[in-house]
Amino acid sequence: MNEQELRRLLTVSVEDVLPSQPAAVGWERARRTRRHRRAVGAVALAVTLVGGGTVALLRPPVDPPSTHPVAPTVEPTHADPVQRPPAQLTFPPDPLARLGNPATVRLSERPVQRALALFQPVDEEYHADGPVRVLGDDGVVRSLDVVTLAPTRDAGGNEAPAVKPGVLSPDGRWAAFAQTNELVMVDLVRPGVRRIPLDGYLELVVWSGDRVLVGGDNRTYAVQRDSDAASTIGVSAWDVVAPDPAAGREAALIEMIGERGGLKLRTRTAQDGAVRAEQPVTASALPSPFQVNEFYGRGWLHGERLARAAWITNSEIDGAEGAAVLDARTGAVAHLLDLGRDRAKGCCEVLGWDNKGAVLLRLEPAALARWHPETGEITGIVRDLRGTIALAG
Repeated sequence: MNEQELRRLLTVSVEDVLPSQPAAVGWERARRTRRHRRAVGAVALAVTLVGGGTVALLRPPVDPPSTHPVAPTVEPTHADPVQRPPAQLTFPPDPLARLGNPATVRLSERPVQRALALFQPVDEEYHADGPVRVLGDDGVVRSLDVVTLAPTRDAGGNEAPAVKPGVLSPDGRWAAFAQTNELVMVDLVRPGVRRIPLDGYLELVVWSGDRVLVGGDNRTYAVQRDSDAASTIGVSAWDVVAPDPAAGREAALIEMIGERGGLKLRTRTAQDGAVRAEQPVTASALPSPFQVNEFYGRGWLHGERLARAAWITNSEIDGAEGAAVLDARTGAVAHLLDLGRDRAKGCCEVLGWDNKGAVLLRLEPAALARWHPETGEITGIVRDLRGTIALAG
């Protein structure tokens, strides 16, 4: 064999040798290490949680966030009901990204035509840390200067910021805040404040058509938006799902109740909250051992789909973080976002749907992310935002 033939042979022999992938190997090694850790015990480290009021500590990422978008590793799929976020998120341009900017003008000086979101900064102790920001559809961030909000309290004295998911009306023209012994209604278009006296420690708000459901302390009121008329209604402010704004005032209310082995969707009449039906939440479409253990945070209805954050069982741990999309007619879990165990407990509350059928949720350290359940694609919106967020429908 001459020299030329030998070189040709060596060239062909190395063509099938793939380049090394140290990053992928390192990620797989880390995944195997986490799998062998004990499932219970290390989740009570302190960091501010958004929306749930639980405190835990997120492990910082191994590498600092890239300044350039990184392509998601999740391949779009219509088949797999269990999906996972990519190791790193892209951050395409998004109107909500301005929520991370400081306020440049006061609401009283420059009202909105429609608010996209409210944001309340908090400190490390989960106390309000600065004025509430109002992001208008013009991209301008305003400070909410027409009212001073106190934290909500329960009978035990536990406090939380007044801004919570559900306080902003679906049309972005009003905000409603639970306060002890009153509901505060804020007109964001013609800045003004109405205070409606109500008895009790009120903590949570959700909009249902032209009514506000506000409750806490085992009592929920239904308050008309354009008057001070209020009545009690037989739904739980903790369990009731935010209705689809397109469904109309008479649409039935849905509650998500129970724990593992007894999760249910309970349907109630819109006017008085009388129980109409109950059906179990089922997970037969999920591969073993995946299941939903318990829901938390606000649930959100979009057409016939219902999204809510949950604690789940996955292939590594009983008690991982996740988010689920259900068929509201049957109670069947259609899609499950597996967020794993290496996150703060209660980290990833669902904040609503966008008009293209994507779920908006907290996803540390992205702070705010967009999940398309039909394809599995997840992208970031705001990279780092410490505080509570309320989005318009």
